[in-house]
Amino acid sequence: MNPVSAEATPESAGLPSRAVLQFLNGCEEARLELHALELLRHGRTLVRAAWRPFRLDAPHALYSVSKSFVSTAVGFAVAEGLFGLDDPLPTLFPADLPDVPDGQLAAMRVRDLLTMTTGHADDVTGELYGRPQPWVRSFLAQPVPFAPGAHFAYSSAATFMLSALVEQRSGLRLLEYLEARLFAPLGIGGATWERNAAGETVGGWGLSLPVSALARLGQLYLQRGVWEGRQLLPAGWAEQATCAQVSSGDAAAPGAGDWAQGYGFQFWRCRHGAYRADGAFGQFALVMPEQGAVLALLSSVEDMQAVLDQVWTHLLPAFRSGPLPADDAALTALRARCASLGVPVPGGDHTSVSAGRLAGRRFSFPANDWGLEGVRFGDIGPDVPLTLTFTHGTYAHRAGFGDWTTHTTAGPRARDTLLPPMHWAGAAAWTGHGTLHVRLLDLDGHGTLSLHLSHAHAARQESLRVEAQFLRSFRQDGVLRVAGTPG
Repeated sequence: MNPVSAEATPESAGLPSRAVLQFLNGCEEARLELHALELLRHGRTLVRAAWRPFRLDAPHALYSVSKSFVSTAVGFAVAEGLFGLDDPLPTLFPADLPDVPDGQLAAMRVRDLLTMTTGHADDVTGELYGRPQPWVRSFLAQPVPFAPGAHFAYSSAATFMLSALVEQRSGLRLLEYLEARLFAPLGIGGATWERNAAGETVGGWGLSLPVSALARLGQLYLQRGVWEGRQLLPAGWAEQATCAQVSSGDAAAPGAGDWAQGYGFQFWRCRHGAYRADGAFGQFALVMPEQGAVLALLSSVEDMQAVLDQVWTHLLPAFRSGPLPADDAALTALRARCASLGVPVPGGDHTSVSAGRLAGRRFSFPANDWGLEGVRFGDIGPDVPLTLTFTHGTYAHRAGFGDWTTHTTAGPRARDTLLPPMHWAGAAAWTGHGTLHVRLLDLDGHGTLSLHLSHAHAARQESLRVEAQFLRSFRQDGVLRVAGTPG
């Protein structure tokens, strides 16, 4: 059944609207920043919601959920005879082997890439970046201290190798390969996938899609690969990919969480008989087979376990086997709540005498780790026009007082290439005398830039002190603290 062909009330599908409200309340009380969700049961959509300024139909970075889409591509490729699960890697990439391969490399199979049991001691993805040789060659040159298949070490590099294998054997980019086989049948459009400098799809991350795509992927796997009455995935692949192929920790240990329940073919097992595709900072396609339910979530959180705990506490025990009596009051409250959801804006004042002192001013900064060169203010009124100049580019932002202001900036430069435009929302507040707090949300899902800009005007010396941090992002580590002067 197409999971978006019908809408249903939670009660008609055996779930109290109050349980969904409790889940939303629990996430808010735990200060978990959610961006969008879609909840399905028995193939029907029960709840779809987005937290303003995020939109349901907008693509969002999926991080390692990308891995589960790569796994799906591998399933198709194996069924088409492009390669086999037990094919050794050296036979698949003979031209990229090092002069003296590690002795255990010969035993590494496609299956070991899928289960993250390559034999590497830990994640070798960092060894692929910044190397003069191709990523495949760098991967095959790494030491293999453990017997492949015997040691679990989560590694995006393993997924890259799967992606490279599909692209090499099919002659297509991974998105092209999946278009006719997966995206078009599921009604998924607008996918983008990051590539490396050589033009190869990075595989283990970099896919961007809206929340509905996660819901449809989860529903497809819940239905064991059947979509609208047709066996879309190769028969048996969904079961293989989502069962515990290898151990990922001691599931019986006291307090063992959802990362210790086992790993399949680029899918994680969960407690309560569930499984999931997941990505950094809380991107989930969570499948609960016993309940016939799928929860797709886009988030920006530090503690991903805390999100799953809210599901297990409020949603999972509330499912019933049959329809429930209508609860108009709870349903009305749920709909109102979903319509009012939003990411909190900074707290503080909307006006300050410092606004007039900063309007139209520019401040320059000494050399620093972030490459921040200048900050320029426009006329400060209902919002703050703020231009940030870095060594890698100049970005004109706007931040509203008391509300999010959406805007687009130019993309950064990378290796003499201008990357696509970036989509943002900004909000601001005065938090003290002369201190402006600005939050800039990357609406493409790559984190939040938090800025505290403190203006000081002492005798003979004026300065703008900046404290900046990227939250829940891989863009920049640490906190930047730097003072600038006019000009």
